[in-house]
Amino acid sequence: MSDTASQAELDAARLLLARMGISPADLIQAATKRPQAPTFADYVPIVSAAVSDGTRRAYGSYWKRVLEQWGQRRLNEPTPSEIEQLAEYVKTHVVARRNARGGRSAAEHLIAALRCLYRRAVADGHIAAADNPAFKVAKPRRLPSTRRAVADTRLAEINAVVASTGDDPALDSLLLRLHTETACRRGGALAPRPVDLDPEQCLILLREKGDTVRWRPVSPTLMRHLRSHAEDRHATGAGQLLRYRNGQPITYRRYDHLWVRIGEHLQWVYVQQISTHWLRHTTLTWVERNFGYAVAREYAGHSGGGSDAGTTTTYVRASLHEVAVALAALTGEPHPLA
Repeated sequence: MSDTASQAELDAARLLLARMGISPADLIQAATKRPQAPTFADYVPIVSAAVSDGTRRAYGSYWKRVLEQWGQRRLNEPTPSEIEQLAEYVKTHVVARRNARGGRSAAEHLIAALRCLYRRAVADGHIAAADNPAFKVAKPRRLPSTRRAVADTRLAEINAVVASTGDDPALDSLLLRLHTETACRRGGALAPRPVDLDPEQCLILLREKGDTVRWRPVSPTLMRHLRSHAEDRHATGAGQLLRYRNGQPITYRRYDHLWVRIGEHLQWVYVQQISTHWLRHTTLTWVERNFGYAVAREYAGHSGGGSDAGTTTTYVRASLHEVAVALAALTGEPHPLA
């Protein structure tokens, strides 16, 4: 840009400010009057209370680490380099597990937790968007998942152990059947209420991450057992469906105990660290192989657009009828919508 053009733009800016009754000195003074940013100790509880339960579960432990290291520091003090140093610290001090991958996931989640925190700090006016240090730090490259579909014979072994061990085989068998038929996530299995069951059409309403809500076909057998479970364990219409024998709703801890027990009976489950999410891989792989990508994508609940939507999938979105046909083939039972 030439000096003449630069001078012309400056003159135009001065003229505009003069017409607005604002001087350059006023701009400088306003910039220096930005309220002091809160400390992490003051602001983390505010953000924690504002986010969803799922976000709080995902980031809560990492916000705790931030408070341990930077509790009395203000939001505008840490630099991108310091965030990288904290990510490296978390990476090297992560609790060692047999399926650990060098702490990469911990570092990634720390940066994501800080991005969430700073995104709200920008929205609340505590810092300027250009001063957000978390978005200037790259996340570690995510490694391919080790999860995959479980073979039919292996899945049968899992179900046999679940049905014959533990303090509540009926509950655990129902839980695994629900995941296998619907390919839902854990949150999707914990959220349904008796009022979310449509026995006439054999449909269940699933609520999952990202506040997504979707109806999914289930087999008549599963629908019958879900309704019987709700009645036997006194689940109210608007209360959680899946419950212990004493009537208390189950929590995520049930999954932890369940897979520990399965691993005690099946060595390969323990060695490979099989979890509930492997059932989702198993069902979706089977559906994709037999009914195509469009039906599998709808079955998974990846139909809302955004990052998991390809251009052509806009034209090949599967219907509930197609999903019900796939379910009927999977379970060997007829379905009202098929």
